[in-house]
Parts: sequence; C-alpha cells; structure tokens
Amino acid sequence: MIEETETIEEFLTRRSADVEEAVRKAAAAEILPRFRRLADHEVDEKSGPHDLVTDADRLAELHLTEALGALLPGSVVVGEEAVHADPATYDALQGDAPVWIVDPVDGTRQFVHGDDGFCTLVAFAHRGTVLASWTYAAARDQFATAIRGRGAFLDGERLFAGPPAPGRDLVVATSHPDYITDEQIRVLRTLRTDGFAPRDCGSAGLEYLAVARGELDAVAFSWEAAWDHAAGLLLVEEAGGAHLTLTGEPFRVTGGNALPFTAARDTATARRVAGVLRTAA
Repeated sequence: MIEETETIEEFLTRRSADVEEAVRKAAAAEILPRFRRLADHEVDEKSGPHDLVTDADRLAELHLTEALGALLPGSVVVGEEAVHADPATYDALQGDAPVWIVDPVDGTRQFVHGDDGFCTLVAFAHRGTVLASWTYAAARDQFATAIRGRGAFLDGERLFAGPPAPGRDLVVATSHPDYITDEQIRVLRTLRTDGFAPRDCGSAGLEYLAVARGELDAVAFSWEAAWDHAAGLLLVEEAGGAHLTLTGEPFRVTGGNALPFTAARDTATARRVAGVLRTAA
C-alpha cells in the first residue's frame, strides 16, 4: 500500500524486494516443480502448435495476480493468460490505475522442451509509463531489476550495456519466424546485410537481459504484447540502452507502434538497426 505522503516511485523503491519475493515464491510453487516434469495433460496449444501454454503459466499468473494486487490495493494486473481468456483485460493499460504487467513463463516453448532459457517477467506501469521491472530466470537463479531513473541490476550488480566494439558485425536477435507473418519475416530479413549478424530470438525477456548486460547488441521484434516487452525495455533503458520504432519514437506499451521496433545497447546502435528496417517497411 502507498503511504499517505509517498509517490508511486517511492512506493516501488520501498516494496521492490517484496515484488521480488512474490515472483520467487510463484516460481518456486508453480514453475520449478514442473520444469522437466510436465505431463502431457499439463500442456495445451493456444493459437497453434508453436503457441503453448502450461499449467505452470496459468497457476503462476494466478499466484502473482493475488500477491501483486495485495501489495497495492486499487492496482490491476494485465497477465498474458488472463488476456488470452478475456482480451478486454488488456484495456487496463490505457487507464489511470497502476498496472502490473505479467508474463508468468516467458519462453514457454523452451520450458516445455526442458531448456532453461525461460523467465518470469513483471513490470509496473502507470498511465503508459513503465516505472519498474523484475526479470527472474528461475532455472538459472538470475534476478534482474530496474526502477526508472535508478538503474538496472542483475543479482545486485549494476548493469551497463555500453556501446558495441567497433569493427564487428552487430548481433541482433529477431522475432522467431514460427510466430510472425511472411511480410514481417521479409522486413526482418533486411538485417541480413553487411555489418549485421541476425539470429532468431529465444525468450524475449532473456534477450533483453542480454542487451542490458552488453552480451547482445540489439533485438528487433514485430509484435507488441506488453507482457513480452515492458520489463525488458526498462531494463535496457536503465542500463544505458535505447529503443526505437520505425518512426523514430520510443516503443509505447499502450500500443499503436510502427513495427518492427528495436532495442539496443546504445542510441547509435538503435538508430542503425531501425534505419535498416525502415528501408523495407
């Protein structure tokens, strides 16, 4: 609960550790016990064979919805599985109430296949601005956090993305072709040019973390779902990076972005990637 004289930013600073604890508890209760132990009946398809959902996704989101709502009465939760069940839930991003944006298992395909490349993502937004984020790679026991204006951290260590080393190809993780249209694939393929080394992305949240750590130069994505991007974009920003849509504006979690968009280790790299994408859009 926000104290009478507190701002939202002060509340987030004071309660960030409580959010982290809630995320860890949800993963310990609902995700890790099912990792590499999923039964067939615990895995379902949503829109198709590449769009999977598991009992871990559903139950972890319910766990987080209860815990996060209790931390801040009057806030709302926009979670991937709740929006799948009722798309109107997504409209809360346009409202005045504080919003928790939740992806209980980002990288469900990896999770189902027993790969540790998945994470839980939570972001806090108010009136369209992302103010805090939490990224937990439970199987790797890595926890990254960011609060707007106060930096990005991985397991307590400050993150600085830094510019790419000069003279080498930029490594860019792009939307996986299994999840996007032929036209989106065509645009992203413009990065198959001199000076770039594109590859298919895995968990979006972990790709953003790699950018914030300076291990990946950029990402280029062609979908808007806030639960995939909100936490990671703030992490990249607070590590010194930048994100741009095709119109040269930052990505908006409320939607209406010119796609694809990029997030990169620094502004110059973001502009370079966006410039190439713009030639095909």
